[in-house]
Amino acid sequence: MYSSYGDLSPIALDCLKEIGNIGSGSAASALSQMLGKSVQMRVPDVKVLDFDEVIEEMGGAEKIITGILVDLSVDICGIIMFLLEDSFAHIALKTFLGKDYVKAADLDEMDYSVIKEMGNIMAGSYLQAISKLTDLTIDMSTPSMSVDMLGAIMSVPVATFAEVGDKVLYINDGFVIDGVDIKSNIILIPDMQSLDTLMKKLGVIDG
Repeated sequence: MYSSYGDLSPIALDCLKEIGNIGSGSAASALSQMLGKSVQMRVPDVKVLDFDEVIEEMGGAEKIITGILVDLSVDICGIIMFLLEDSFAHIALKTFLGKDYVKAADLDEMDYSVIKEMGNIMAGSYLQAISKLTDLTIDMSTPSMSVDMLGAIMSVPVATFAEVGDKVLYINDGFVIDGVDIKSNIILIPDMQSLDTLMKKLGVIDG
């Protein structure tokens, strides 16, 4: 059984990268249908980083980010968190509400509702793709959403998963919609038992 994400072998990381590819592709398809627009997916870059490295990679603790957090349960327990920059909110609100550019820090209640629902659909598509690939049952909670400095948003998974160490699976992906580069980052944190379950299903370790 893995004791931390730092124990992952290159083969295990390759499998997680493929999961990232499949999940992101599914989320891109869901976005395309929802927006009625062509959505091109960037090839995800999957890394094992500590929390501080994630914050540094994304631009620093004071950067304002929209965070959408979903709890996972049944065969895979843990969390998935989407970290979205202003470009995502801009496309969503322009498409559904006809709004011009709105910064994440200035969102109203309706704006929140639209972006949260998009996060819900993206997370559902992402997890459905992983579930289909692995033949595992993965249930998800209703998403919670906050707009805050990245350091504050990252404090949630830090506090929740301190027992598995300070490493997380960081998926740097994104989309191109209407020629606009939409930056999207995903933090995927299955607990250690779930990580074992995943690796056994993928044939990386004996089970």
